[in-house]
Amino acid sequence: MIIVDTALARRAEEGDPIRVAMVGAGFMARGTALQILGSVPGMRLVAIANRHVEKARQAYAEAGAEEVVTVGTVGQLENAIARDQYAVTDDALLVCRAEGVDAVLEITGAVEFGAHVALEAIRHGKHFITMNAELDGTVGPILKVHADRAGVVYTVSDGDQPGVIMNLVRFVKGIGVKPVLCGNIKGLHDPYRNPTTQEGFARKWGQNPYMVTSFADGTKISFEQAIVANATGMRVGQRGMFGPTVPAGTPIEDIKDQYPLEALLDGPGIVDYVVGAAPGPGVFVFGTHDHPAQQHYLKLYKLGEGPLYCFYTPYHLCHFEVPNTVARAVLFGDAALAPQGGICVEVVATAKTDLKAGDTLDALGGYATYGLAENAEVASAERLLPIGLAEGCRLTRDIPKDAVLTVDDVTIPDGRLCDALRAQQDAHFNVSTPVPV
Repeated sequence: MIIVDTALARRAEEGDPIRVAMVGAGFMARGTALQILGSVPGMRLVAIANRHVEKARQAYAEAGAEEVVTVGTVGQLENAIARDQYAVTDDALLVCRAEGVDAVLEITGAVEFGAHVALEAIRHGKHFITMNAELDGTVGPILKVHADRAGVVYTVSDGDQPGVIMNLVRFVKGIGVKPVLCGNIKGLHDPYRNPTTQEGFARKWGQNPYMVTSFADGTKISFEQAIVANATGMRVGQRGMFGPTVPAGTPIEDIKDQYPLEALLDGPGIVDYVVGAAPGPGVFVFGTHDHPAQQHYLKLYKLGEGPLYCFYTPYHLCHFEVPNTVARAVLFGDAALAPQGGICVEVVATAKTDLKAGDTLDALGGYATYGLAENAEVASAERLLPIGLAEGCRLTRDIPKDAVLTVDDVTIPDGRLCDALRAQQDAHFNVSTPVPV
């Protein structure tokens, strides 16, 4: 964003950089460290927390910072920050508590762990920026409530598809066009992929097989579109979204007839995706305009006859744009993407294979379940199990392949923060059938 680079340059000139602590040292986190240290004047990555501290050191080393100190207390971290030393720790909550940290950046993909980090950062007056769509799609609305009360910004990061979609939504609305479909362009969708089938791809790119599987099996796209719905008030047109597959390379402008027009125009609009369209992997928004003169101008500007006009961004640059999100939050109080209220679209757990009573459900992108996007009122009425809460749950009955799970099909582990937050969220937003804890 143009205004952000100017503001960051000013902070650099004043010798007062934004001080960021990062939780996580995986593939995306390492790229983010490289970006901040190498390309973002006016911002300093003061600390990295990771359960394996050597990986935090690796993230700094790959970004060109060889001299780091290991800290184990808040005082040690605060001293390191005061001395302009980079710090690493295995205690994620420590970086949330230390003075000298303006914002906490969480890049883990874990719902329970991410919830602990988010709540601790917010409690200690830190802006909280996350790349964790799974966290936001499960308990984001109540975390936003806590952040608002604390006077800090809670936001999902720009760069990944949901944030890029929201940038596009704000642009489209800003020129007077009404968004009616927020879309995501995919190259693959197969709900039965698992960490074994995706192991080779994950190894090639240095990624986690479970995370890679969540991209392939539809769980990630469901969370990404759900959090866009929660930020815009939109819905899904049907369980799982329409998700048409078109011939590879089909221009995104030419897929408008793949979605029922009434689903887009009746109500608040929908979130959805397409497989095979170009440019991929990009994002798109279909919008409408009801003024004849403006329709004439849109036609002149090569956006077609209407009623749907296509706007798209042909890329998403993930970690490259994370620092911009941090700067927007810290310097301007602006969230790239955050829930506007309660959950509008839920991501529900669906059996990837025949499951047996007594089975314990594994992590997102695993062997047991995949996620489907469903409208919140339906998920609530049918007591469907949010997949963000599914890991570690024990089945109380057999579940056939492709059946959606309910909260009554499982025993939920005791003592999890994510369940407590979810119950708090349901009560705050008057959800009639909260998940039992």
